[in-house]
Amino acid sequence: MFEFAWPWIFALLPLPWLMRVLLPVADSGEPALNVSFLSDLEGLVRRRARANLPAWRQQAPFILLWLLLLIAAARPQWLGEPLPVAASGRDLLVAVDVSGSMDFPDMRWQDEEVSRLSLVQHLLGDFLESRDGDRVGLILFGSQAYLQAPLTFDRHTVRVWLDEARIGIAGKNTAIGDAIGLALKRLRQRPAQSRVLILVTDGANNGGEIDPLTAARLAANEGVKIYPIGIGADPEQGGTLGFLGINPSLDLDEPALKAIAQATGGQYFRARDGEELQAIKRMLDKLEPVTQQPTQARPAQALYHWPLAMALLLSMLLVIRERWPDNPLRRLFTKKLFLQTQLPDWRQRLKRLRLRRRR
Repeated sequence: MFEFAWPWIFALLPLPWLMRVLLPVADSGEPALNVSFLSDLEGLVRRRARANLPAWRQQAPFILLWLLLLIAAARPQWLGEPLPVAASGRDLLVAVDVSGSMDFPDMRWQDEEVSRLSLVQHLLGDFLESRDGDRVGLILFGSQAYLQAPLTFDRHTVRVWLDEARIGIAGKNTAIGDAIGLALKRLRQRPAQSRVLILVTDGANNGGEIDPLTAARLAANEGVKIYPIGIGADPEQGGTLGFLGINPSLDLDEPALKAIAQATGGQYFRARDGEELQAIKRMLDKLEPVTQQPTQARPAQALYHWPLAMALLLSMLLVIRERWPDNPLRRLFTKKLFLQTQLPDWRQRLKRLRLRRRR
C-alpha cells in the first residue's frame, strides 16, 4: 500500500505564492524599453502583445519542481503486508561496572591474564547476542549510571556498544544503587513477568545517590529480578597488586550483592576466572522465556529518491536553459518560438506598416 509518512508537508504548497504576494518586488536594474508602434502592431495581428510567455507556461517548470520537492519531503513509501515479530522472551538489561578497578588484570582466559572488563566484554557479549527473542539493553555505571543502549531486539548492536566501553567513561567510583534505579526506570514499563537485570561489578557501592538495598526493594515491588555477578579473583589468588599495593578484590561487597539478589528473587553469582563466568553465562541462558503479547510490523520501502531525482534533473535542465541560451530547450521556452508559431509573417506586416507611413 502506498502512503506518505508526513502528509502534512503538503500544507507548504502555497508558500511560494504567499511569498510572492507578501514580499516586495525585486528591482532587476534594467531599464524598460517602450515600443512606440506597439499599438499599431497589435491592430494588425488583432491581439494584445505580451512581454513574456503566458503565466502558466513560465511557472510550470517551477511549480513542478516545488511539487516534486514536497513529495520527496513527505516521505512516500510502500508498505508491505503485516509480518509477525517475535515477541516472546524477557526484557533483559545488563548493568556493567566500568570503574577504575575493572581494569585490574587478575582474570585468566585461555591461559592468558586479561582485565576484568575485557573478560566481561568477551563472554557477556556472546551471552547477549545469543538471547534470541529477548529485548536486551546496556547500562554502564561508575560514579554515575548511563543508559548506553535501550531495550531492543538488535542484540548485535548492544554487543558492539559493550565492546566499545572503556574504563572510567562513567567515573572512577561505583554507584550500584544508581544503576539499579536507572534499570528500574526502564523496565517498569515492560510486562511484570519479564523484567530481568544482570548486575556486573567488582566493588562496593561508594558513589551515587541511591542506597543499593533501597533500590533493590523498589525493584522487588516492581517485579524486577536482579542477578548480581561479583567479578574478580580471590585476594589470595591475585598475584598483581593495584594502586598503593592494595588488591582490588578486597573491595567486593559480596554480602550486599547477595542481599540484593535475595530481595528481588534473583541469584548471586561469583566469577573468579573465565571458566566460572562462562558457567554463569550458561546458567543464565536457562532463564525460561515468557510469552508476551504478539506484535506485527509492516516493512516499509522508501520511495523519496524518485521524486528527488526528478527534481534534481529538472533543476539541471532549468540551469542549462539559462546558462546556455543556444539550445533546443531554450528555444522551447522562449518567446521567439511562441511568436513564430503564432505570428509567422509579423516581420512582413511590420515592413508594410513602415512603408505606408513613409508615403
